[in-house]
Amino acid sequence: MRLYCEIRGTGFPILCLHGHPGSAKTMSVFTESLSDCYQTLAPDLRGYGHSRTSLPFELEDSLTDLVELLDAQRIERCLVLGWSLGGILAIELALRHPDRVAGLILIATAARPVGAHPPVAWPELVNTGLASLLNVVIPAHPWVIDGLGKRSLYRYLLRQHTPGAYRRLAKEGFAAYLGTSPQANRALNRALGRRYDRLSDLGAIAIPCLVLCGAEDCHITARASLETAARLPIAESHCYPDTAHLLPWEIPEQMLHDIDQWLARQELGLSAKPS
Repeated sequence: MRLYCEIRGTGFPILCLHGHPGSAKTMSVFTESLSDCYQTLAPDLRGYGHSRTSLPFELEDSLTDLVELLDAQRIERCLVLGWSLGGILAIELALRHPDRVAGLILIATAARPVGAHPPVAWPELVNTGLASLLNVVIPAHPWVIDGLGKRSLYRYLLRQHTPGAYRRLAKEGFAAYLGTSPQANRALNRALGRRYDRLSDLGAIAIPCLVLCGAEDCHITARASLETAARLPIAESHCYPDTAHLLPWEIPEQMLHDIDQWLARQELGLSAKPS
């Protein structure tokens, strides 16, 4: 299917892939900055946002969609930045289409994803719903953060309950949750049931890679992310203390600084314009 895609800037292309639930807009924490020097492409993946479908699909179908997106934009080679599920798709693109991928930026993801989420209690579910709704009405209000947010499932997604993170949740996260289709949920559940594991194949990804993770991430653990970094032939990694799965919204300035520094070191390899 033809994916909805937000394209910004000019220069060497960076394909930015969101997680689950997610959308192109949840990647704006990256594209707002990176588009100053690069061309960023942030699609709604199949089953999400404006790329919703009523037909069942498998996550592997997203790879076909992404290659067709690159072809439609006449992009022969790009960097791929993936957050969570988007990082898994980025790894798959590099393995299946190595000629199309110049480098990887992998955030809160792993080639063998392992979680450590504690059991969920019903008050946390209730508080999550209330916090989400109130946060849309009064974004980042202290009562929302301290009264409900820290007693909800957000306590596992965030370690630093900053106003900036809650504004992102209100502006981008809530809509992404509502825009995630039942078909996308089913596709992810089927993939999880197959116990995705590409660790043994990572040696084939002989391109520069940057792996970023939150030390307190219980959705995809830092240990799993760092295990991935250790298996990649050319990789740099950063594990940020006191952050969790939504670390791009917790410490955006630090992450963007580290990404910018890494990109600057790869500049010689990224000098070519998209064809």
